[in-house]
Amino acid sequence: MTSTDSSAVTAPAPDPSVSASRNVRQYGAVNGLGLWTLFKREVGRFMKVWMQTILAPVVTTLLFMTVFKLAFGDRGNLTGDFEGLNYNDFLAPGLIVMAILQNAFQNTSSSLVQAKFNATYVDFLMPPLSPLELTAGFLGGSIVRGLLVAIISAIGIQLSGLANLSVAHVWPIVWFSLTSAIVLGGLGAIGGIWADKFDHLSAVTNFVIVPLTFLSGTFYDIKVMTPPFQFLAHMDPFFYMIDGFRYGFLGVSNSSVWTGMAYTGALSAISVLAVWWLFRSGYKLKA
Repeated sequence: MTSTDSSAVTAPAPDPSVSASRNVRQYGAVNGLGLWTLFKREVGRFMKVWMQTILAPVVTTLLFMTVFKLAFGDRGNLTGDFEGLNYNDFLAPGLIVMAILQNAFQNTSSSLVQAKFNATYVDFLMPPLSPLELTAGFLGGSIVRGLLVAIISAIGIQLSGLANLSVAHVWPIVWFSLTSAIVLGGLGAIGGIWADKFDHLSAVTNFVIVPLTFLSGTFYDIKVMTPPFQFLAHMDPFFYMIDGFRYGFLGVSNSSVWTGMAYTGALSAISVLAVWWLFRSGYKLKA
């Protein structure tokens, strides 16, 4: 036997456990890199088509304001809880929240339905992401889109003179904008996981979101409604989101702001838990 053969026989074999541990990336309690990557994916997804996802909703909000401004001018003074206030100043916060609601819902719902339709949902199911991290990543993208549209809309309304958005209280604006984005982002994720095609999402929009929006007091003081509809309006979560957000600008509201905070906070927690459970169970995502 040659010396080369002898060295080949006596060379120690590599330990499989050591080589495997070197190739496997170790994570702590939270996969921060994976969560950040998913969040960037969700934000980058709607930023690539920003004219459709950001500019179009802002233009729609400004068009609503322009139409009502031309229709009422400065004559639209309110009565009741908002007595003496200009109608356009009353309307603007409601339209901004409506933009948050619609865009937060559309972001998660369209992302998940497209992933199912194109069979690309394995891109976020196969990586080592926990159900809570998936929930945070998708809802984070919805929050960013909803708030981005809201901020640009508010700046456009103020600079154009369509309404006066002077701030009375900052904390209700922050609280109700965040909870609105979380609740509708969660509803969008639930709808996106449940829906098998875009027609199903249209049904949710037409039969859930639109009726709740028009019942919420976006365009009017709910005190003008007859008692049965006024009661239904007080059951509408959108009413508390809009009423609390409006309180941040006007300093007055139709209902208790603390009740609205509790209601929207509870709905936010329920939305997060529901999305977490759907990801954890793999409902309509895992065979």
